[in-house]
Amino acid sequence: MIYGKIGGAKVSRIGMGCWAFGGGAYWGEQAQKDVDDVVRAALDSGINFFDTAQMYNDGASEKSLGAALKGARKSAYICSKVSPAKAYYKALKAACEESLTNLDTDYIDLYMLHWPINPLGIKHFTTDPAVISAPPTAEDAFRALSDLKKEGKIRDIGISNFGIKQMREALSVCPEIVANELPYNIISRAIEAEILPLCKERNLAIITAMTLQQGVLTGAFKSAAEIPPYQAHSRHFANGRGQGTSRHGEAGAEAEVFETVDLLRELSARLNASVPQLATAWALANPQITCALIGSRDKAQLDDNLKSLNVKIPQAAIDKINAVSLKVLKKLGDSPDYYEKSTESRIY
Repeated sequence: MIYGKIGGAKVSRIGMGCWAFGGGAYWGEQAQKDVDDVVRAALDSGINFFDTAQMYNDGASEKSLGAALKGARKSAYICSKVSPAKAYYKALKAACEESLTNLDTDYIDLYMLHWPINPLGIKHFTTDPAVISAPPTAEDAFRALSDLKKEGKIRDIGISNFGIKQMREALSVCPEIVANELPYNIISRAIEAEILPLCKERNLAIITAMTLQQGVLTGAFKSAAEIPPYQAHSRHFANGRGQGTSRHGEAGAEAEVFETVDLLRELSARLNASVPQLATAWALANPQITCALIGSRDKAQLDDNLKSLNVKIPQAAIDKINAVSLKVLKKLGDSPDYYEKSTESRIY
C-alpha cells in the first residue's frame, strides 16, 4: 500500500467507497457477509480509508460499515458526510450524533459537508419548503463542524463537491478545512482547470469520487445502451439514457466516452492490466490526488482493484489516454457537476 496525508493523518491512496454497503435502489442488494469480507481484506491489504455518508442508502451504508469494522475501528480512517439541508447548527450536530450511532463509533475521522449550500443543491436533499426558502448558512454549518471537532466527535473537517467560489467562501469561514472530495477520473476531468490548482495553493487534500465512473471505466460495457439507468444519468450520456433519472437535458458525449473506453481495452491487453486497474493507476499517477476511491462489492473485485498499485502506465500511454479523453472534457466542459445542466451547476 502507498499512503498520503489528510491533515495529520496517514491515509491509504486507495480508499474504499462504501455507497453500495447496506444495499438500496441505486446499487441493488449487498450482502453483509460480502461487506465484512471486503472490509477485513481491505484492512489486511493496508487500506484504511473508508468513505460513506448519511444519505447513502438512508444510513444503511454507515450501519453496514460500522458492523464490518467491529473490533477493528482503530485500524480504520472513516470519512462520512452530512446533507446541506441538515447544515443548521443544531441539525448538523444532531446528524453527526446519528452518524456516530450508525457507525457504532465515538468519533469520525473526517466529517464533510456533502454538497455546498445553494438552492439547487438543497432541493436534492429535501422537499421541505421552509428549508428551501430559508436554507442554512455557511457560518452556521462550519461553526457546528468546528464545535464538533473541539468536542472530539470529529477529528477533521472536510468539504465535498465544492468549486472555486465555494471553497474560498468556506475557507474564509473555516480555515480548518483539510480536504475536498470531488468526482475525478479519465472521463471526468473538469476539476483540472481551476479546482486542483486552488486546492494545491490552499493545501487541501483531494479525494476522488467515481474513480471508475460508477462502473463505466471497468470495461464491462461496450456501448451506452448497456449502461444501467442509474449509472447512465450523468452528462456523459444522452438525457434519455437515464430512463427518467436524468435531469441535465443534454446530448452527452457517448461516442467520445466509448472511444476512451476502447482505448483502455486496447492498452489493457498491451500492458497486462485490467481496465479498472488502468483507470485507478491513471488517477494515482497524479501526485495531487491524495486518495482515489474504488467500490468493491466482493473480495474478488477488491483483489483486482488492489493490483492497480503495481501498474505503472508508460508516459506515452498516459499521453494517449489524456489526448483521447480530452475529447470528452471538451464536450462536457469544465463543470464538475455531471448531473445538472452544464449552465446550472451546483458546483461553482
